[in-house]
Amino acid sequence: MTRKKDGDWKPTACCLCLANCGILVQLGGDDGRSIVRIRGDKKHPVSRGYTCNKVLQLDYYQNNKQRLNSPLRRNADGLFEKVDWDTAIREIAEKYMSIRDTHGGDKIMYYGGGGQGNHLGGAYSGSVQKALGIRYRSNALAQEKTGLAWVSNRVLGGFWHADLEHCDVAVIIGKNPWQSNGIQRARIVMRDISKNPDRTLIVLDPQRTETAELADIHLAVRPGRDVWCISAILGHMVQNNLVNIDWLEANTSGHEAVLKQLAQVPVEQYAEFSGVPFEKIVQTAEAIGNAQGVGVYEDLGTEMAPHSTLCSYLNMLIFLLPGSLGKKGGTNMITGLNSLFSSVLGHIGGDGYEVNYPTSPVTGSRIVSNLVPCNMIPEEILTDHPDRFRAMLVESANPAHSLADSSRFRDAFEALEFLVVIDVVMTETAELADYVLPAPSQYEKYEATFFNFEYPVNTYHLRHPLMEPMPGTLPEPEIHARLVEAMGIFEEGELAELQRVAQDSRDQFAERFFAESSSNPKLLAYIPYVLYRTLGPALPKGADSAAALWGLCQMFAQTHPAHVRNAGYGGQGFAAGEQLFTAILEGKSGTIISREEFGDPAYQFPKEDGKVALQMKEMNDELATLADYEMPPLPDDFPLILAAGERRSYTANTIIRNPDWLKSNNPTALCINPVDAGRIGLTDNATALLTTKRGSVEVIVEVSDRMQAGTIALPNGLGLSYPDADGNRTVTGASPNELTALEDRDPWVGTPWHKYVPARLEAL
Repeated sequence: MTRKKDGDWKPTACCLCLANCGILVQLGGDDGRSIVRIRGDKKHPVSRGYTCNKVLQLDYYQNNKQRLNSPLRRNADGLFEKVDWDTAIREIAEKYMSIRDTHGGDKIMYYGGGGQGNHLGGAYSGSVQKALGIRYRSNALAQEKTGLAWVSNRVLGGFWHADLEHCDVAVIIGKNPWQSNGIQRARIVMRDISKNPDRTLIVLDPQRTETAELADIHLAVRPGRDVWCISAILGHMVQNNLVNIDWLEANTSGHEAVLKQLAQVPVEQYAEFSGVPFEKIVQTAEAIGNAQGVGVYEDLGTEMAPHSTLCSYLNMLIFLLPGSLGKKGGTNMITGLNSLFSSVLGHIGGDGYEVNYPTSPVTGSRIVSNLVPCNMIPEEILTDHPDRFRAMLVESANPAHSLADSSRFRDAFEALEFLVVIDVVMTETAELADYVLPAPSQYEKYEATFFNFEYPVNTYHLRHPLMEPMPGTLPEPEIHARLVEAMGIFEEGELAELQRVAQDSRDQFAERFFAESSSNPKLLAYIPYVLYRTLGPALPKGADSAAALWGLCQMFAQTHPAHVRNAGYGGQGFAAGEQLFTAILEGKSGTIISREEFGDPAYQFPKEDGKVALQMKEMNDELATLADYEMPPLPDDFPLILAAGERRSYTANTIIRNPDWLKSNNPTALCINPVDAGRIGLTDNATALLTTKRGSVEVIVEVSDRMQAGTIALPNGLGLSYPDADGNRTVTGASPNELTALEDRDPWVGTPWHKYVPARLEAL
């Protein structure tokens, strides 16, 4: 076969973390479908040409030996057989409808809807959920961000983002942006703050990470004791007049009670218990209290550890007490086309506690951002409770590998009456399914994410396909549309008039669509499907998946008219929304969708009374318990604390399954402090047995003085099976969730304590 000449550079984006940096790729290889060269896209309005080293490995995702090219159905002997799409869709719809009609649609659960780079397809699942009466859903955010989402909505009325480009003081809590990114242009921003003598970089992390090495102040807290360290900082600020009283009185409610409580914090004792020298607490508090702008960024280091939700609440106080909300260089409320962190709250009673909040059907667990806590899902299945989940639809997710206690999840999935998985490859979860439906890769279709968190200039990037879809696959919107049609929700020809108008003019379509939907609740109930089948065919070839964005653009232009107008989209009626949609559709390197102004009170203080609700009684009560100095006990036979899953130079999310992408030395190694290694009798490259209460795995050891004594760490994204050169499936590295436990979780929102897993290590 003659090798095709490498093609032109095409714009797209990386899909390995939420930063979604804009990139240019060149295709080549024997069939022209390989990503052979990658560089940063300088035209991208946010990343501006920046990338990290991981993006260079994207072809390992695109050209995966485990790609699926036909629907699969499990037969009577337990093996998969290929079936055609019409058969698969019909049989799946019939089975789901049978469960709905027999037990109720609330016994079917939806999980997933996208990862770091593919939310667009999942947007259409809402129509299937509506048709089946599905009430409960979840995804990976429920094991990471629901504590933060809950307290943010209670206190601020929305979600926030730090202006790290301009802040005087950056506080990075439980995160190593050097390796995990998440922050736009992460390494450049961290270096810029570190090098500027007028700016201060503060990092709270047990490890001496690459980011911690750049820090002016590294708070090397003992694992799981972050909350005492943060409380000590806030206590010192209050007790030494390092808070902005005038701002608090003007812009917050409940501040008197919060300040009174923090005034009683025994700062020196909390500092000692946290493992951080008192002098560093003072230095940190003074830097924050004297800053003009404080930017805070928290992540999984505290969000997956004891007191995680309380930490998220206190982390907001770091920028609220000095009055650093809604200003340049501070922390700001954000708006986007679609919020991933909106939350349906209960009623706040006269005593300040939330009641009548949504809960899961079996365990009564708090539901935040409409997401059932991941750690509760097996308990919602493995029971004889009449309201248990009996079926699931899993899309673009691999919960059998990515959620705590994989063994328990396998048991739960096998206990379901019906499980369907939509994915690009044969994952660990797909192997347990009754049907597997293959989708094109993220680079074979129009795709996007809703991780547009920037401020004051926000962007959206609709990625165009780089190549034709793999034969035999269907994009997720088409799969959902066919399921809706197989369930007979709309009569033949019911949407014909909207389809005709869409072909003539999008302006006329807007008027007709909103006129009809105002009098026809059915259209509103199935908006994603309706737009896909009416407006979608009128869009450029393959862009019908972008039809749902048209509706979001119209709503965004109506709810944020000034911000949209400032970005260059104006006019009367539906004109601004149409202009915005057109810009997104045509903007191959990403599009600016809004320009806001720092300090706009309408958006920075969105709660009904226009104030920040500084007091949150649930969190204030838990704060009072810190004086007991109690930690989850470490059993005598588990003397070490395991951080189960951390980002390193060659780990990312698990869409890259091919271990050949692991280029560094010992990429799968468990890291351990030299003192602990010597005590156990381990050296670099030694093999050891790692054990927790859930199981044991063999690991290769790397001795590292970055680790605190008493702590060990495994990389994330490993433990996946993949065919070797001979076609035999092999597993590379350890899967952290074979070692984690469902019951070790936050008491408020159920997030797992992956960063605080009692463990032991034995030399082999």
